[in-house]
Amino acid sequence: MNDTSTQVTENKLALPALRPAASWWRRPGLWLLLVCLIGAAIYLLNRAPAPDQQSSKGGANRPSGVLPIGAVSAKTGDISVFVSGLGTVTAQNMVTVHSRVDGQLMKVTFREGQFVKAGDLLAEIDPRPFEVQLTQAQGQMARDQALLKNAQLDVARYRTLLAQDSIAKQQLDTQEALVRQYEGTVKVDQGQIDNARLQLTYARVTAPIGGRLGLRQVDPGNIVHASDTNGLVVIAQLQPVTVVFALPEDSLPAIMKKLRADDKPAVDAFNRDESAKLATGTLLTVDNQIDASTGTVKLKAQFANDDTSLFPNQFVNVRMQIDVKLGATVIPTAAVQRGTQGTFVYVVKADNTVTIRAIKLGPSQGESVAVDSGLAPGEQVVVDGTDKLREGAKVQVTARTTAASSVPGGTGAAAARGNGARKGESAPAGAAQPSAPAAKGGQRSNQGVSKSGQ
Repeated sequence: MNDTSTQVTENKLALPALRPAASWWRRPGLWLLLVCLIGAAIYLLNRAPAPDQQSSKGGANRPSGVLPIGAVSAKTGDISVFVSGLGTVTAQNMVTVHSRVDGQLMKVTFREGQFVKAGDLLAEIDPRPFEVQLTQAQGQMARDQALLKNAQLDVARYRTLLAQDSIAKQQLDTQEALVRQYEGTVKVDQGQIDNARLQLTYARVTAPIGGRLGLRQVDPGNIVHASDTNGLVVIAQLQPVTVVFALPEDSLPAIMKKLRADDKPAVDAFNRDESAKLATGTLLTVDNQIDASTGTVKLKAQFANDDTSLFPNQFVNVRMQIDVKLGATVIPTAAVQRGTQGTFVYVVKADNTVTIRAIKLGPSQGESVAVDSGLAPGEQVVVDGTDKLREGAKVQVTARTTAASSVPGGTGAAAARGNGARKGESAPAGAAQPSAPAAKGGQRSNQGVSKSGQ
């Protein structure tokens, strides 16, 4: 009896445990998990690269341990030597127009920002007070001229009477002195007339020089004085315009050599961030002393400024060509590396391995730099893929820059013109730009052009 009841009880306890196993497909959570697993499998299958893609990305044709690089051959070419400095635009002439007389400003005939020529009418001051002064001076002169005429007639009579011994000579001398007195009075009257006419002329304010007008400082209807500080308007001569800039004193001998030979170097003015060239001019002169506190010398260049791209007190970056280095060994700046040992490049040897070569840099121009020592023309230098390179690393050249990209000017004549590629300028004719990957590798962009390599 007890055994039977125990068996029945065990069967009852076992039945509930078998039901979930028999009805697992009825649970929504299991279905959702199954759908997620299938979706993940499909996603992973779609992201897996095809065999042909794996061979192209992984370099199926490249042995294991060989690094891909971009390389270019060092070439021989002419490179221009430039010096750069900071400058300030100054007007050729700048004049604050003042009234020469006091009076009410009746009319202003100019527009702000207008270009005027010397002698153009700018404003008119009330001329009536000066017209009255002129009339008074003319009347005074007429009266004194009449007195002079009468005194001269008396002198003629006294001379006749003196000849007849009818009067004393003292009376004649007195009359002659009176004539001279009236003659002086007439001259004074003439001076007053001229002064009144001059004041009347000053009532018309004209431009003393040609140039661009600034903002108007006074409105019509106000009383203006010759002693006013601000004046009426400021005229700045912008065509031509000058730029004053400073250069290191080490550049002075080369500059003075050109000036003594009457060869005035060309000067280029760039905007604040050197993204665009504003104007090209010529060097005028050099200051007569060096600033001992900064070790620089001031120079002045003149620009035609036909498009008025230069304004007084504008900050500009100045670049001036002082020499051309002929037959230099030239490489792209992207190939130059810098480390504790100084500047160096990775040179590709004949057995497709790289070696570290210390070099000494010369002047740079655009995206190219001259190598004074440490590298010979024809040797290949790495311009892309330098991140993982080490001494003796095995490499495979996958990108090769054309030879023209290493020669900034192509020929000596082109380089002499200073046609260096610069930020905001087009590259020289026939010069290929470095490939996009060459900008990597932690290289310093050569936006400016320096006299010597750093």
